[in-house]
Amino acid sequence: MTGSWRRWAVVGAAVVAVGVAVALVLTAGAEPYRAMGYPDPGAVTAVGAFVVRLAFDIAAGVSVGALVFGAFFTSASPSGALVAEGWAAVRLAGRAAWVWVAAAVLLIPFDAANSIGEPVTRALTPRALAAVFSTLYQPLFWVVSAVAALVVAVGCQVVLRWRATVALAALAVAGLLPPVFIGHASAGAAHDYTMNAMVLHVVAGGMWLGVLVALLSALRRRTDDLALAVRRYPAFATACWAVLGASGVLAAVLLAPPDQLLTTPYGVTVLVKVVALLIVGGAGLVGRRRVVRSPDGLVTRGRLAGLATLETALLLVTMGVTTGLTQRPPPVVFTRELTPVEIGVGYPLPIAPSPWVLLTTWRWDLLLGTAFLAAALVYLVGVLRLRARGETWPAGRTWAWLAGCGLGVLGTSSGIAVYSPASLSAHMATHMVLNMLAPLALVLGGPVTLALRTLAPAPAGQTGPREWLQSLTTSPAARLLAHPALAAVLFAGSYYLLYFTDLFEALTSEHFSRMLLSVVIVAVGYQFWWVLVGVDPRPREFPHLGRLGLVFAVMPFHAVFAVIVISRTDVIAQNYYRTLTLPWATDLLADQSLAGVVSLVLGELALVAAQVVLLVQWHRYDQMSGFRRDPDSSTDAAAYREMLEALRSSRTASGR
Repeated sequence: MTGSWRRWAVVGAAVVAVGVAVALVLTAGAEPYRAMGYPDPGAVTAVGAFVVRLAFDIAAGVSVGALVFGAFFTSASPSGALVAEGWAAVRLAGRAAWVWVAAAVLLIPFDAANSIGEPVTRALTPRALAAVFSTLYQPLFWVVSAVAALVVAVGCQVVLRWRATVALAALAVAGLLPPVFIGHASAGAAHDYTMNAMVLHVVAGGMWLGVLVALLSALRRRTDDLALAVRRYPAFATACWAVLGASGVLAAVLLAPPDQLLTTPYGVTVLVKVVALLIVGGAGLVGRRRVVRSPDGLVTRGRLAGLATLETALLLVTMGVTTGLTQRPPPVVFTRELTPVEIGVGYPLPIAPSPWVLLTTWRWDLLLGTAFLAAALVYLVGVLRLRARGETWPAGRTWAWLAGCGLGVLGTSSGIAVYSPASLSAHMATHMVLNMLAPLALVLGGPVTLALRTLAPAPAGQTGPREWLQSLTTSPAARLLAHPALAAVLFAGSYYLLYFTDLFEALTSEHFSRMLLSVVIVAVGYQFWWVLVGVDPRPREFPHLGRLGLVFAVMPFHAVFAVIVISRTDVIAQNYYRTLTLPWATDLLADQSLAGVVSLVLGELALVAAQVVLLVQWHRYDQMSGFRRDPDSSTDAAAYREMLEALRSSRTASGR
């Protein structure tokens, strides 16, 4: 009876969420359309669009969170197979993903019709749909999300192992993001901040809701294998609430200035949402303190189920407010007319990028800048833990990691990053820093080795961060990424593919694609340097001579690329740079030549530094050869042979 009451409470909250969204849409009336210069499409189109959007948000969130629950809130077997609770969570994610697919497909005509103020019936004919795809870019984002959801839905029917569950969870998170790129966050001044904040907001909210639903489903089945979920959920929920609240407040302040929070319908709705989030967080904090830590007690189950029901209901109502909020244009859109550079980049750039300007201009990157800062802090915590246990960690590795994180912050938040969207030379500087310099320093820090030494093994029959890391670093994907030929092709070929095709202009014209490009640049650079000079173990051995030869093989490709950029007579991404109409960007060809020089100098500097590092590593490796030849040389030799034997045994066990 109790379980049935909780189920109906969640259903009732979902109905209330729909009612809130519908009420906000209907009370807005035709005013949002008149403000944007469009006719009123009618109540059926307006209400339908936002009801389907709410279904999309809930289904996508449940799918993402259920996969997260199956991967990280249940234990995998020693072979990597999912246990019963993990399997059930994945199946729940699959069912939600099918609803996600249907909602995304329905949003193609509904959102397109609502965006241009036309009844949805006019967008349902084949000719109208063809016109929609040819004139609007929003439908393409719904298609991308629908495809991602379809892969997740099909994958959940066949996935039985932990690694595949993690891969599906990552894909599902990516499928959550396309709507962010076409919403209010993508337009207006400071849309770089707003969009980054909304990415964090949507991911945190979706994962929290999905984990709650998966947890309620597990509690309803009265399974005995919930100790891990009970222990991990409080910290997870607190972190999600903190991210959800901070990102939501930041986005609200950017979209509705403080002086308009009480004077505009958008501002009042934002305040209602903030209050709802505060209630969710406060109720959760109080409730989680009351949850008894012993997961075997009936009192714990009842309290945890009650807390999860309350948080799920409040989150659903908050999502209804958020969906209705998207119907109202934010006040910032109408404050003033934006310049072309503000429309394209998100902020003004009135001054030419002199060395002093590049040094003193900073704009914090909420995603990548924060990620580098967090990586530095987590690394330092790991080093301090080792020292607290009386163990040592090479200071050189610590300084290398901190230098890499510092360079990452420089490449994402300093003046060169600020001017990167508007100047090819500044962009090339950020590319070199994020692809060449920062990853080279990061791989010398040995983060995986530090983590394996710091993290304690999970109790018998459970899995934890250490086991997750070991599973990922010994996976077939890691072995593929450790292949020297693949690393060299991706590293050297990415420059030619990006800058000598239309790809660069397509990616640099939107903020979300610029962020994606930065992530790919860092990942490709880290993979290459990890294979060549990384101190972390690799699943594929590669001799020092071969690594040195690979560096020499890559150098000409990079030098030729830089020379081509310097000597080109046509401007890369000329149309995009011209649309910014910057008064100081008068000679794009000269700026492009400077970009080639920057690429040549910084790139060759990094490659030469890598050669020096390789020679030092080779020398140290030769010094250790005595340990391998003399079985009785010292206790250090015995320790070295023991380590080699452990590595050999692990490779044999994993089938490599």
